[in-house]
Amino acid sequence: MLKQERALRTRHSLVRSAAEVFERHGYAQAKLADISAGAAVTPGALHFHFANKAAVAVTVQAAAAESLRRAAHVATRRPGLDPLQRLTDASHALADRLRRDVVARAGSRLSDDEACRTHLDLDLSREWGTCVHRLLTEAKREGLLADGVSRADAIASLVAATTGLEVLGRTDPEWLSRPALTRFWELVLPRLATPEALATLSPGGTRWTGPGTPAPRL
Repeated sequence: MLKQERALRTRHSLVRSAAEVFERHGYAQAKLADISAGAAVTPGALHFHFANKAAVAVTVQAAAAESLRRAAHVATRRPGLDPLQRLTDASHALADRLRRDVVARAGSRLSDDEACRTHLDLDLSREWGTCVHRLLTEAKREGLLADGVSRADAIASLVAATTGLEVLGRTDPEWLSRPALTRFWELVLPRLATPEALATLSPGGTRWTGPGTPAPRL
């Protein structure tokens, strides 16, 4: 049991170290020696857990996907909130996770890194786009979108803008801060929502908490 626990701790340390190296250097320039050194283990210990750099990257991105999906799931499944508030909350939850968690940031970067596309089959940006599409479709169906707002245009604009904030946040965390995202929604929601819906919305997000649950796709 103790040996198994040590192995799990070593693997966790390697994943975190790999995330830091991938975030700093990208996939192509990342070196396994730097990953093992960052985890304070030997190269042999790294190869015990991972066959090669591609296997490390797959694990980092899978861990990031689980973390981000869980954050979005909690925010988008809260009862009593309309789809526009749940979308706002999801963006805050994801930004908070990206700002605080190097594994989430590295996994997101890897999903956009052409150098490792042949090794990874996750596309977190596409999953976020699916989430936006689903929630705005619900909002349209419930009559929450303002007159003259095209659902398709709103989806495209929100995905582009929020994805852009995530990319900018890779070098400046302020782009993913709560005040920055609140200002974004203060600008967008009055154009997006009906006056009646707008009166109930909180651009700064509502509190999202919940028990640990399986992390489904966004």
